[in-house]
Amino acid sequence: MLSVRDLSVFYGDAQALDRVSLEVGANEIVAIVGANGAGKTSLIRTIGGVLKPRAGSIRFEDREIAGLDSYVVCNLGIGQVAEGRQIFPTMSVRENLEVGAMLPRAKAHAAKSLEQVFQLFPRLRERTDQLAGTLSGGEQQMLAIGRCLMGQPRLIMFDEPSLGLAPAVVHEVFATIRALHGQGMTVLLVEQNVAASLKLADRAYVLENGSVVLEGHGKALLDDPRVREAYLGL
Repeated sequence: MLSVRDLSVFYGDAQALDRVSLEVGANEIVAIVGANGAGKTSLIRTIGGVLKPRAGSIRFEDREIAGLDSYVVCNLGIGQVAEGRQIFPTMSVRENLEVGAMLPRAKAHAAKSLEQVFQLFPRLRERTDQLAGTLSGGEQQMLAIGRCLMGQPRLIMFDEPSLGLAPAVVHEVFATIRALHGQGMTVLLVEQNVAASLKLADRAYVLENGSVVLEGHGKALLDDPRVREAYLGL
């Protein structure tokens, strides 16, 4: 579904990604793990069209999308749940969700999508008219995921979905990702919680200093001595 080849990205003269290549198959969960500054968020932003690559290819369902504007990428079916949630705090829960359905591909399905989001997150239904900024951190993450789903994506990119959340809420977020995958959603997961990511993922890539240094099945990488020493402290 998604193929990245030899992707290089710079911030001015500073290189963020160095010839990164990866594959995401339909209905897979693929995790990208690594330390802070490894290039994980730069990768997500480049796929999503926020950053423009200096070199390399990004193909989504056999269409080249490298360098396309972010709204075009979204309308092709790639959704993103951004780091830090980035909801609109002075808008209601419903208004935040309605924003997600403004894409041309999603407008006709807005009512159906809204009901599906409320079925997935009943607490959002209870807080439809509440200002998003008054929600708890976990509820805001539900809203961010729900807003993404309103855009009718076929692939969702999660950027640090557990960041700043209590352990019980983190478990709930990962359960939601697992449930979406069970419904046929394809997922690209960027997450600092290496152990949880690798347990969840079909396959994973380890990024260090902007380059892929390891790749393989999630559980196999979880047992890899290099991963255990570098990221799990074992």
